[in-house]
Amino acid sequence: MRERLQQGARAGSELDRRFPVALALYGVLAVLVWFTVGEGQVIVLGRPVELRLIPILVIGSFAFRTVLARQADRIRHGGEKGGSSTPESL
Repeated sequence: MRERLQQGARAGSELDRRFPVALALYGVLAVLVWFTVGEGQVIVLGRPVELRLIPILVIGSFAFRTVLARQADRIRHGGEKGGSSTPESL
């Protein structure tokens, strides 16, 4: 049981190290999309939308999902470092 807890703590710290790298890569990918997708418009729900905004929205949703997964992992493993995970502290 103790070994599992130690492995879980190591996995949590590894995720904390990878998180900023993942967000930076999402940002780089978004910049690459912005400069490589041509200018154009698509009709979405009767309104013209810039074509390059569609992949940016998809990348943004992946980044949002990554943030949510990190928060869920922190909650599962006992809250944030240096803070309390009780609702009263929020």
